[in-house]
Amino acid sequence: MAYKHDYDKILTRLTVILSKLNDGEALSVKELAQEFKTSERTIQRDFNERLASFPIYQEKKKWKMQEGFRVEKTKSLEDEIVLDIIEKITEGIGGKFSTKAHKLLSKIKNEDFNPIYTKLNIEDISDKLSDIQIIEQAIKEKRVMQCDYNNEKHPTYTTTIQPLKIANFEGFWYLIALRNETLKKYYLKNLSHPKITNEIFETTSELEELLENSISIWFDKDYEPFEVKLYADKSAAKYFKRRPLPTQKIDSLNSDGTMEFSVTITHEMEILPLVKYWIPHLFILEPAWIKEILEDDTQNYLNLSKEIN
Repeated sequence: MAYKHDYDKILTRLTVILSKLNDGEALSVKELAQEFKTSERTIQRDFNERLASFPIYQEKKKWKMQEGFRVEKTKSLEDEIVLDIIEKITEGIGGKFSTKAHKLLSKIKNEDFNPIYTKLNIEDISDKLSDIQIIEQAIKEKRVMQCDYNNEKHPTYTTTIQPLKIANFEGFWYLIALRNETLKKYYLKNLSHPKITNEIFETTSELEELLENSISIWFDKDYEPFEVKLYADKSAAKYFKRRPLPTQKIDSLNSDGTMEFSVTITHEMEILPLVKYWIPHLFILEPAWIKEILEDDTQNYLNLSKEIN
């Protein structure tokens, strides 16, 4: 989870990017990374995640604003965009958090109309705000933390962990942490009574990169990263060009609108649910063993469907 100075930098960067797009500019990830002195991966994440609700698209490695969706230019355009982004993100979280944020923002904004619409489907964690504040401090100060945790397999137990990130995957909140050098993912709603200790821990750049490039909660630091090659038909290719996966590399763009691309993952479950979601528009080309898993799962589904019906 980012902290205040991180939010300042991110919001400044996003408003500049949106202002450029609003002026009709076609933006290059590489050039923006150089302008803001950050990585291309970070800029790509801005487009793929932080600006995903805006009517923007990627064409020939350039990001553009869709025609007919530009915001009317005002003196306070940047301020309006920042407030609209914050409001829509907090609405996605819901509950008490969203209500408080809306009240605060209504004191700043002079109108209720917001041209930005998002549907994030993020679970409500407003009942965990006090715990999150403690966890956030432990992450920031790199302090070992104790907490209680329960899940379906075990009754509530106390554990000692090194908290790394609070992350959201597919709408659910997790605490990513190390325990005895093993990377663990704790469902945030099952975690309680966090306590910060005086013990300090260190992280590595490799671990930070792994977290940054994770596609789903299935990523694992103990598995060797490997590449998966995929083929997308015309309808799916548009989606993956507009919103590339974190480690996506385009191998070929074909004249018929289809696309071949590759992603680097650490666990097959990072990619299998995504391919299943896009059946029959997305295909695994390599490696063969993941193709076989998908084929077996699909056949098992068809067999079960026949039995039920």
